[in-house]
Amino acid sequence: MIIFLYGEDTYRSRQKLNEIVEHYKKIHKSGLNLIYIDAEKDNFNDLTDSLKIISMFLEKKLIVLKNIFSNQGLQEGFLKEINKLRETKDIIVVFEEEKVDARNKLFKALKKEAKCQEFNLLKGIALLNWIKNEFKKNNAKADFGIEGIILNYIGNNLWQIKNEIKKLADFKAGSPIKKEDIDLLIRPKIENDIFKTIDALALKNKKQALSFLYKHIEQGDNIFYLISMIAYQFKNLLIIKELQEQQNPYSAIVKKSNLHPFVVKKNYYLCNQFSLQDLKKIYQKIFQADLDIKTGKAEPETALDLLVSEI
Repeated sequence: MIIFLYGEDTYRSRQKLNEIVEHYKKIHKSGLNLIYIDAEKDNFNDLTDSLKIISMFLEKKLIVLKNIFSNQGLQEGFLKEINKLRETKDIIVVFEEEKVDARNKLFKALKKEAKCQEFNLLKGIALLNWIKNEFKKNNAKADFGIEGIILNYIGNNLWQIKNEIKKLADFKAGSPIKKEDIDLLIRPKIENDIFKTIDALALKNKKQALSFLYKHIEQGDNIFYLISMIAYQFKNLLIIKELQEQQNPYSAIVKKSNLHPFVVKKNYYLCNQFSLQDLKKIYQKIFQADLDIKTGKAEPETALDLLVSEI
């Protein structure tokens, strides 16, 4: 049997994977037939060899296969044998946290042959209810409307929301959480919006990019800080792009870049929207915009408008 877990909401997909693993451990207490295969390090033979091994106590195996879409050879082998793999008595969980191109042949085959569960980002009432449940789990009380304020600060990043609610609950120790507590302890989602700005620029949607930036200016955010965040994002893109151009695999880029794996993950596919030469020119323009503002050659908002128009 094949189970395919994927989607943008990596928090809930990871929870589902943990749920499957814990359920398996309860039934098969030895844990000897729980196997993890990482396609960034392993190949298709590692998967087939794991299936061939005779299980102790005739247990079903649970094989968790991660990052298969980063390994072309493993993809091709899996696709060729997908019918046999589907019929095996063992359980293969294909777990993917990266964004997958829906046109990919293996993706299409898994959608057809596997038990699939997609985890889209929560929105609206479903997201607010999820936040309320997190308050309950942490035995935390909150003033009316706090859930909406948290959303305005963080967005729908469940990993961060979970951590911030735990932090707020510990800080208040049973007292109601108020807006001033959020102002004190939670940093607004400016980094996420800057990433959205870069994404909009990559798609040539300069109007949307400026909209993200001006929202922060209207809220009183410093333009120097905004430009420094743009510079930070493009510097990361430049580092990753240079390593891509050197034909480094994804795992090597994570190691050689000295960037946090989450930063690499967020920027890896976005790099495809820019050439290396484009990124070098953009980084120079950001430096020039910053210099023009600091030396008084340009008004901050004018320099920011010009920077976005030239990217």
